[in-house]
Amino acid sequence: MTWQLTRLSDFLTEREGRIKSKDANVLGLQRIKKINFSGQIHLDLETDTKTDMIRVCNGDLVISGINAEKGAIAVYVGDDDVLATIHYSAYQFNPDLISVEFLNWLFKSPEFALLLKEQVAGGIKTELKAKHILPLQIRIPSLADQQIIAERLNLFRIEQLKIGYEIDRQEKLARHLRVSILDEALQGKLTVNWREEHPSCEPVTELLSSIEQKKTALFFDKKTRPEKPIAKIKSDEIPFNIPDSWQWCRLGSIIQEKPRNGVSLKPVNYPTNVKSLKLSATSSGVFDGSQSKYLDIIVMDDSYLWLKDGDILIQRANSLELVGTAAVFRGRSLEYIYPDLIMKIRPIIESSTNYIHSVLLAEFTRNYYQQNATGAAGNMPKINQETVINTLIPLPPIQEQMAITELISKCSVTISSLEDTITSSRFNLKNLGDAVLEEAFSQVS
Repeated sequence: MTWQLTRLSDFLTEREGRIKSKDANVLGLQRIKKINFSGQIHLDLETDTKTDMIRVCNGDLVISGINAEKGAIAVYVGDDDVLATIHYSAYQFNPDLISVEFLNWLFKSPEFALLLKEQVAGGIKTELKAKHILPLQIRIPSLADQQIIAERLNLFRIEQLKIGYEIDRQEKLARHLRVSILDEALQGKLTVNWREEHPSCEPVTELLSSIEQKKTALFFDKKTRPEKPIAKIKSDEIPFNIPDSWQWCRLGSIIQEKPRNGVSLKPVNYPTNVKSLKLSATSSGVFDGSQSKYLDIIVMDDSYLWLKDGDILIQRANSLELVGTAAVFRGRSLEYIYPDLIMKIRPIIESSTNYIHSVLLAEFTRNYYQQNATGAAGNMPKINQETVINTLIPLPPIQEQMAITELISKCSVTISSLEDTITSSRFNLKNLGDAVLEEAFSQVS
């Protein structure tokens, strides 16, 4: 297979001419909305534009100046001309000299990126226009060999997509397994045998009585503030059945005091004695102290803003899928404070912390927060203090809570191992694709 050095201008001719927006609007032509990464052109029926346009004719090769290296390159086929923004460029090409599919793969190759880096100022980050593309000097094989290369790469891509689909399926199954295990654990289904083996376990009524006593003591010791009575649970609120030895309660009845927001202040770019969490510190459901910023302020040691080991942090604002996400702070006291977009709670019984955290991450709780989130269009959905206080908790005896969290933890380790394997498979598949593409175009430069 012989590769000949040539310029892209030898087989591509730019369709020149820019059309002013006011002139384009009276033509009544459809516009190219996008070219997806599979090389399909999508048209927009909306013809009005406020920007200059270019004309694209039947048989023209259209290249996205922004996403060409991702595969946004296609031949337009249609009875009527269409328009495209100046972020695209259109070319007449000689089909006897160049295969469009070959060119499509070429633009995706690392060798093409290297050529851009060598021959175009700004390299691959440059928006590709005709002035960048046409002067490029590359080596290409004969048309017949171009077609052979493109066909082989197309076949490989089909197999790659099949494997990628299977990886996606396995990833969804692992995610579903994690959700299912958590749901079944919180319905008491995973501890049926445990309850049979522990018939003398302290009943949940005694746990709730102990919680009430501790909550009253905190109030009389002036460690908590007065609170409104917590609403009784109605039968139509209960999402599922739980064992007879359990009891439904509201989150507000088993935490030391009502949730409190943090504060958000302007950060500084130098180290200080006060680190404030970013919202992303809890977005995964696991505390991440690296997601923090420095504040140049003084926070008294007895301030409620300081986090203590075992505090539960709940996002009161975020995207709809993340609002209400909770994480447990594990670390030293007087190291982090938290922002206004996060609420902090602390269970009265510290041994319940991990169990309550699991309930807050469960699908039925996530649905409850999403259904009760509010916010104007364009703003972050938010949940308020009352919504968090009224969160339903399926409460087992404390010993069973600990057994449940242990089971969830063991299952989580196994699922995490599966997810790591899936991630590795995805990484290896991408590397294989890169290697195949590199090998196919090793003669270009």
